[in-house]
Amino acid sequence: MLPLLLILAADDSLLEGFRKTTVASVADAVDQITGQRGFLSHDMRPRILGPSIPDRFVGRATTALLRATTKEKASAQLSAKHSVEMIDNAQPGAVGVIVVENGLDVAGMGGLMATAASARGMAGVLIDGGLRDLPEIRALGLPVFSRSIVPSSSVSRWASVARDVPVTCAGVVIKPGDVIVAGEDGVVRVPAARAAEVLKRAQEIDIREGSMVPDIKKNKSLGKTVEQYKRI
Repeated sequence: MLPLLLILAADDSLLEGFRKTTVASVADAVDQITGQRGFLSHDMRPRILGPSIPDRFVGRATTALLRATTKEKASAQLSAKHSVEMIDNAQPGAVGVIVVENGLDVAGMGGLMATAASARGMAGVLIDGGLRDLPEIRALGLPVFSRSIVPSSSVSRWASVARDVPVTCAGVVIKPGDVIVAGEDGVVRVPAARAAEVLKRAQEIDIREGSMVPDIKKNKSLGKTVEQYKRI
């Protein structure tokens, strides 16, 4: 087994590589390497915008899951239990993934949870559900993507059921430890076991497309360049 420091250094290098790639190239690379979709639904969008907010983030996923239940089972303590535990145990640079099943009208995160996520040094948060307390979160500088913005609470509506389990987030299964690449183009999940292969292919795509740009400008034709490179 490799020493822990070598494992951590390799992971840092991997994540840094993803930070330098485009989200679109990562999405294409996941398609090509795994044969499966890695990109999340179109409505998973950045909700906290401002000059001090990072426009993209990359990190390993840590997850929490909420489901609709009765009012008695969705107490203030239980409604966000695993989300709170997930944040409180997150490593610096982790990406929180909170899934509020069928809960676009229910906020999965607000200002208090975001404050804790920021204090833990998390890279960002994805919410398959709603987000609230935007001014407070914007002041923290924490990038958050969600599928909706709502003022509601999960209390008396949804209960937390698990953390660090596989979840279906915006149409894609995300497992703890998967690499999340998020930016203006959207969000892509990279399976942990194929991350190095996906990064290599994404870098190849970036290089090839970068080399096409001068030819397109020179030829003043996309068609001729596509014919030359056999790609669009």
